Amino acid sequence: MRNRPGRFPCAFMTHRLAPDPQPVQALYVDHHRWLVNWLRRKLGCGFDAADIAQDTFCRLLATPERASGLREPRAYLTTLAHGLAVDHIRRRKLERAYHDELAQLPEELSPSPETRAVLLETLVRIDRMLDGLNAKAKAAFLMSRLDGMSYCDIAQTLRVSLSSVEKYMATAIRHCYTLRYG
Repeated sequence: MRNRPGRFPCAFMTHRLAPDPQPVQALYVDHHRWLVNWLRRKLGCGFDAADIAQDTFCRLLATPERASGLREPRAYLTTLAHGLAVDHIRRRKLERAYHDELAQLPEELSPSPETRAVLLETLVRIDRMLDGLNAKAKAAFLMSRLDGMSYCDIAQTLRVSLSSVEKYMATAIRHCYTLRYG
């Protein structure tokens, strides 16, 4: 294929337009050890702290232009790291609850390790998708969709009116639709 004038081959174009990682590298050199120590104090685990610190800088590499010219780099790093730590803690709680439920199954009904991994990842994705809903809307949605409960049963369980359950469901469905389709 011949290049037309003014056009670049894809590989050259990608290389030419790649963002400069230097600001992220400078932040990493200057603040990585501090961030790991900050996370270790918050989480109580050096391994998790190192992982989350690394994830923080990986996230920065995706948008290195944000890293240049920061007035308060540590405040920015802690904001990013805090969000990742919250996600990490939420995922661990979800994993524990999932494994506790699996432990109650008879061995012959227990899913394979591969199926367990897929199911856990699906649960994490659902949890992320429902993040942002109030607790009752999230609970009503899960009771309806995962447990197959009727709106009347959900109302009794949550000790709210049927119309409240309908509103919770409408809110949850709208929330999921917006996340999925914009």
